Amino acid sequence: MIYHIFEFLLYAGVNRLKLHKAHVISHSHWDREWYMPFELHRLKLTDMMDQLIELLERQEGFESFHLDGQTIILDDYLAIRPEQEERLRRLVQAGKLIIGPWYVLQDEFLTSGEANVRNLMIGRRDAERFGAAALIGYFPDSFGNMGQAPQLLVQAGIRTAVFGRGVKPTGANNQVFDGASFESPFSEMWWKSPDGSSVLGILFANWYNNGMEIPTDPEEARLYWKARTAKAEAYASTRHLLFMNGCDHQPVQADLAAALATAREVCPDMEFIHSNFVDYVEAVRAELPDDLATVEGELRSQRTDGWGTLVNTASARVYIKQANQLGQTLLEKVAEPLAAWAARYGAAYPHAKLEYAWRKLMQNHPHDSICGCSIDEVHREMMTRFDQSRQVAQAIAASAARELADQFDTSAFAGHAGAIPFVVFNTSGWERSGTVEIELETDRRDIDYSRVKELTSELKGLPSPEGTVVNDRGEAISASVVDLGFRFNYDLPDARFRIPYYARRLRISLQVSDIPRLGAALFALVPGAGAAAAGTPDPNDSTLENERIHVLVHSDGSWTMTDKLTGRLYPHLGAYEDVGDIGSEYTFRQPEGEAPCTTLGVGASVTCLERSDRRTVVEIVHSWSVPAGADDRLAEESRSLTSIPDRQAQRRSDEAPLEIRTTLTLDAGAQGVAVRTSFDNKATDHRLRVLFPSGTDTDVHRVDSVFEVAVRANSPAPEWTNPSNCQHQQAFVEIGDRRGGLTIANRGLNEYEVLRDPSNTVAITLLRAVSELGDWGVFPTPDAQCLGEHTCEYTVIPHAGGSDRERSFHLAYQSQVPWTAVQTGVHPGPLRSGDSLLRWSSASAALTGVKAGREDNSLVMRWFNMTDAPSELELDCPDKAVWNRSNILEELLAPVEASGSGGATVEVRPYEILTLCLKPELE
Repeated sequence: MIYHIFEFLLYAGVNRLKLHKAHVISHSHWDREWYMPFELHRLKLTDMMDQLIELLERQEGFESFHLDGQTIILDDYLAIRPEQEERLRRLVQAGKLIIGPWYVLQDEFLTSGEANVRNLMIGRRDAERFGAAALIGYFPDSFGNMGQAPQLLVQAGIRTAVFGRGVKPTGANNQVFDGASFESPFSEMWWKSPDGSSVLGILFANWYNNGMEIPTDPEEARLYWKARTAKAEAYASTRHLLFMNGCDHQPVQADLAAALATAREVCPDMEFIHSNFVDYVEAVRAELPDDLATVEGELRSQRTDGWGTLVNTASARVYIKQANQLGQTLLEKVAEPLAAWAARYGAAYPHAKLEYAWRKLMQNHPHDSICGCSIDEVHREMMTRFDQSRQVAQAIAASAARELADQFDTSAFAGHAGAIPFVVFNTSGWERSGTVEIELETDRRDIDYSRVKELTSELKGLPSPEGTVVNDRGEAISASVVDLGFRFNYDLPDARFRIPYYARRLRISLQVSDIPRLGAALFALVPGAGAAAAGTPDPNDSTLENERIHVLVHSDGSWTMTDKLTGRLYPHLGAYEDVGDIGSEYTFRQPEGEAPCTTLGVGASVTCLERSDRRTVVEIVHSWSVPAGADDRLAEESRSLTSIPDRQAQRRSDEAPLEIRTTLTLDAGAQGVAVRTSFDNKATDHRLRVLFPSGTDTDVHRVDSVFEVAVRANSPAPEWTNPSNCQHQQAFVEIGDRRGGLTIANRGLNEYEVLRDPSNTVAITLLRAVSELGDWGVFPTPDAQCLGEHTCEYTVIPHAGGSDRERSFHLAYQSQVPWTAVQTGVHPGPLRSGDSLLRWSSASAALTGVKAGREDNSLVMRWFNMTDAPSELELDCPDKAVWNRSNILEELLAPVEASGSGGATVEVRPYEILTLCLKPELE
């Protein structure tokens, strides 16, 4: 023991004698849009870049500048100053301007796994156009870090991550390694993903502005460096100290060379280097101690008081999260798979159009944008970009679906005069059943503008058609047909002028079963006697039931679900909770002492709208009222920059109406209840959630995160003092015990909380209405009150535990993917009903991406293992083609050996992100 103490003292003494090295890295953290709209920020960026180029080219001693890890800055600057491109390229190639590897500095938890991959791919490619990307995983201001980031970085050849949030170190003089310690004693640590991939993690323990505005005056410099060095030394594990010379939108320090010269004079015991991340990381790695701590998985600032996690940005302006989820899904799960399939039958894969749509979407992914924590104008502009990206994705999907539909053999319908064939595509990663809607056209008439009156009169005289929906085997399918009347439409042919026309539109709703993953099935509307109309449902029947689920809706609008597989009851699901919110876009804060309002015990109107062999739909209407807003103290506390934990505002006594209209839909054969909640928000300063008391006996729950089903504790760490414990989710949150449980899927509802109550209630946030941006100034955001109409969609899926839990995950992922259905004609073709892009199977691998490779149009597919156990992926292997493992950048690693049957088997390691490329075999 004495020997070890002596050894430690000797080591500490030697370290004190060593010369510290101050690595000063010039940068400016550039939020594209935040407290000013994008264009105003861009004007400031242009001025900063103009000055920077001159400094890098002309000033001796100003060695390099880190351009914030995101290449979109180059695009934004060159849009105004295109003549500067060659100068930028020379600076990048000389190693003076450090760029990449990301396209944008995204929020990791609010963007999908595929979006994070495309962000890295496009950023790397953009950087390489100028020279090279910095191989640094740069996350300066992400509001928490995804657990799979190390695996993504390692696959992209990046071995170091630099981040500003998520971990709290104790510092070298407070090394405590018992159960009460923080995650790391140092700002350096090993960060490991669930699959075991590890990178060196470097935390901005003193933030990324700890070296800003370095003084040139000797006396000021002496005081400056005394304070800054002490703070850096407190957390550094080596003698290499990091000083970030810049901050948010910080202009370049033009006199930095002089400031460092002064520093060398007043601090002769320290070496000052105008450094860069590559050199700094290399120096740190050479001297790392052997006992660095390892942090694992998600970095969400759980070992803190809970007030600074910024997690409530997951519910700020829910409408932009919903638009993002739709946009991501249309690209990842609809447009790209359909385009990849169509490319196998001769269609050109639209690489450029898809990348354009991705770029437009990702321009909304910076943390201050997608998090909803900017001024109102920023988020209005975001909705336009969401629309633009979605329009492109929808057009690509529609075109690919039409091209594919032409390849299906629909000649089975030739014997039915007047048949209208259509194809239903399942672009999800699992076999799928459910209700599909499509609008078909019949009785088409091209428009002759000289006789429009006669044409419309003729159309009105045509009888409304009757018909039956059949599959390609001639079997009648349960369906409904609604005549929508004659509508104007037009064609835009490839080789001639537009063609306007009228046609009768028919809305078909049909039940489909067992459509293969990435596959399709054929149907047709056949003229003739239609199916017998469904009887009028008893409006007072408040039950929904199929083979798996029974639901009873109570008089207060809550509902009890019975899982008929296990016999387990889940009583009083779906009640709504409303509380005040005196916080900001960043942070939720319930008024002190306020009791939540809920709809439990509040009478509701319950009506059965539809009951057929396909589905049952029950509507619940709450004519409720809630406090109209916060009292006048909130405005004064906001103006005076009162910290959110210290606010004393309460809700007003007057009330605003809040009518909540809920529909419960249970399809025949469905294994979950689909819920749609609509309301007109007329109140301010409040939060609305829907509650699901699970009744489970467990201390943990599972949640869909980025390339991961993460396991999280229900209760926070001992250091947590925030009464709220909200968390991020992607597609679902699940809570269960050995008897089963609930999986609650969502569409763009990214915030949930497991309440610390006896029922382990899961609360899903539907709306958070606040009045201000928050953070460092006074920025009113009236649009963040989210007044007006809102619609939220989610699905409640019971499970029996074990493999049935994973089955519920599959359904949750599917619930985000829309069906694609397209009308076609009667024709031969190489494809048959039940065919798919590719046949594959796995018990626990979740499909996230299907696309064509950029370089060679090979089929690229990506999965991740949802579990901590290895899994096998069984794949078809078409003739004269070979599967290859690749990394996330689609760089081939090794071929996959084919089995004797012509397929291939790939082992997927626990939590592995697996990318495979199917390449035609060279002759």
